[in-house]
Amino acid sequence: MTEIPIPKNPVELVHEKPVAISERIRRITAKNPSHMTGKGTNTYLVGHENVAVIDPGPDDKTHSDAILESANGSIRWIFCTHTHPDHSPGTARLVKKTGAQVFAYSNRNGLKVTKQIRDGFRLETDEFTIRTVATPGHASNHLCYLVEEEQTLFSGDHIMQGSTVVISPPDGDMTAYFQSLEKVRALQPRFLAPGHGYVIDQPIAHIDWYLDHRREREEQLHGLLIELGSARVSQLVTAAYENLDPILVPMARRSVHAHLRKLRDEGKVEGENARAVWKPVR
Repeated sequence: MTEIPIPKNPVELVHEKPVAISERIRRITAKNPSHMTGKGTNTYLVGHENVAVIDPGPDDKTHSDAILESANGSIRWIFCTHTHPDHSPGTARLVKKTGAQVFAYSNRNGLKVTKQIRDGFRLETDEFTIRTVATPGHASNHLCYLVEEEQTLFSGDHIMQGSTVVISPPDGDMTAYFQSLEKVRALQPRFLAPGHGYVIDQPIAHIDWYLDHRREREEQLHGLLIELGSARVSQLVTAAYENLDPILVPMARRSVHAHLRKLRDEGKVEGENARAVWKPVR
């Protein structure tokens, strides 16, 4: 498999300072780096006179203040891709300061929305149009957002730059994730603005790498089960991942479990849960 595509001229990731990635869009990266968030969670500001914020990030005053200062108090709308703790908790601080409307899939994990939105919802303003693209998989409530004028898709944790995405059952679903990747590919976006990492300037090549990687991992796991006859998730992680950093083992276990659930749905393997013994269907 080819290497994951690297952005040709990436705009630097800067903690808590706005960086323009296009005429309409600015990015502020939260100072919450980790093995899960990379250099930090990206918050995006769309527009200038009336601003839409995409993913306010963690509940962190410094980050919220940086967003407010950059927007000059003109925040009218907040869009959340999903409700994981590094993406949506900062919403409450912004709403308290600005009274902005909140759009997301639903009230969940402490997030309170003004309007629950679904695939195809559009916000039209004098400066930009944002269209919602439902992308369950990483989370059942995951949404991406397309700025139609630039064909830039804000991909949250559906697609990240520089790494793959953890699919953690039961809320994470590998079958839905594959379908959502194909859906985004069919949109043919010009750019992907991910929740973590740089802007992706080769979206189709990047998505193809994601799909190829997942298919290869799935074939590997199915082959290992046939070879071993039966195995637990932990055994498959040991067999499938070479020189894996111990801190990443829990994430690998969740992804392996997600792949097994997909294979089970397709009638190729059988097993009950993450602690069970899994077997190939003969």
